[in-house]
Amino acid sequence: MERARRISIVALGINLVVILLGALVRATGSGAGCGRSWPTCNGTLVPELQGATAIEFTHRASSGIALIAVAVMFWAVYRATERGHPARTGAVVSGISIVIEALIGAVIVLAEWVANDASVARAVSVPIHLVSTFVLLGGLVLTVFWLSGGRRVRLADHGSLSRGWGLLAIGMLAIGATGGVTALADTVFPKESFDVAGLFATDATEHFLTRLRAVHPVVATLIGALAARWAYRNVWQRSGAAGKAARIVVALVAIEFALGIANVFLLTPVWLSLTHLAVADGLWMAWVWLGAEMFQEPGAG
Repeated sequence: MERARRISIVALGINLVVILLGALVRATGSGAGCGRSWPTCNGTLVPELQGATAIEFTHRASSGIALIAVAVMFWAVYRATERGHPARTGAVVSGISIVIEALIGAVIVLAEWVANDASVARAVSVPIHLVSTFVLLGGLVLTVFWLSGGRRVRLADHGSLSRGWGLLAIGMLAIGATGGVTALADTVFPKESFDVAGLFATDATEHFLTRLRAVHPVVATLIGALAARWAYRNVWQRSGAAGKAARIVVALVAIEFALGIANVFLLTPVWLSLTHLAVADGLWMAWVWLGAEMFQEPGAG
């Protein structure tokens, strides 16, 4: 089982890299670098690697590696565990999620919802893509948790405590979804100077993406504060992995808040946008791990 656990950790790490590369594609407007061609790039397996083509091809190649990694993990988990082991559930969720991710990516490319496209269809596909990504990360994190000796999770056995965690988990998905829309607006309609009034623009003449830009900071501030408060009040003082996860959650919420403010003032430079996303992924993974620690079945592992 230790081998399967190591493979699952590697699969998780590879997928984190792929997520950041995907954000780099969006932030640099490189989504059209391979043209309307999928899974090939400009009709070839290995194109000439220059500019946007190099960025988009690197993302596609790494996505293929991630798919293989999850497939290997799936095989390793089923070989190392018996029927009914919870890690198999995590492997199934991860496998389904990464296939959905690949299909969403294919649709985005073939429909040409890339580069400077500001259509409603693209604005809808982006949050769906982000939520799907979070589900994939959640499945991978739970697979690692269960292969590390964690027990099956039973949310129904913990009443209002687990309901609070679950509602905040949904809230974090909303943060990711709205963050994707804001990132799209920042890419297609970049700001040339800092303007608080512009951040909260409601002028009917503004493009709908710029008018939606303000939703993310409001949702992120509210849900982030509530999540930190929940972790502090319910788990902070506990010893062991649950208490550690709670402290990580609170710390990451504070870091995300600071990064969000910096993004607004510095006009979302690519490096800061990627950092913001990386910490957001870390916060989501910590939240999933915290819930797994809190709501696992009692008894020996």
